[in-house]
Amino acid sequence: MFRRLAITAFVMGVLGAPLATAQDLYVYPNKGQAKDQQDKDEFECYRYGRDASGFDPMAVPTATSAAPKQKGSLLGGAARGALLGAAVGAVGGDAKKGAGYGAAAGGVMGGMRKNSSRKKQDQWEKEQSQNYANNRNNYNRAYAACLEGRGYTVR
Repeated sequence: MFRRLAITAFVMGVLGAPLATAQDLYVYPNKGQAKDQQDKDEFECYRYGRDASGFDPMAVPTATSAAPKQKGSLLGGAARGALLGAAVGAVGGDAKKGAGYGAAAGGVMGGMRKNSSRKKQDQWEKEQSQNYANNRNNYNRAYAACLEGRGYTVR
C-alpha cells in the first residue's frame, strides 16, 4: 500500500507540477477594479471553477486508479524455472541439467514479464498525466469564463 502511494505521489509530483505551473493564468482588470475587488473576484471564480469542473487546483493531485502491480524478475523467474526444470529433469534422469535449462528459460520469462509490467506502469503514468491535464484545462476554462464575465482579461 505504501509503495503504491509513494509511486502515485512521485508520478503526480513529477508530471503534474510542470502542468500546474505552465497553466497558471494572468488576470488583468479591464474596468479598473481595485486589488481588493480583484482578489474577491478571483476567489469567487476559483470556487466557481472548482464546482463547475470538479477539479481543485489547490488540492494535492491524486491518481484516478491504482498503479499496476510490478510483476516478474529475472532472478525470481530463474529460481522458479530451476525448480521446475529440476523436477522435470529428475523424471528424465538428469535433475542438474534440467535445473540449468529451467533456470535459463525461467530467467527469460521473468525478464519478459518485468518488461511487460514496466510498460503497463509507463502507460498508467501517461494516462494519469493526461487525466490531470484535462481536468486542469476544464477548471481553467470555467475560471476564465467567470472572470471574463466580471470584466477581466484572462490569459
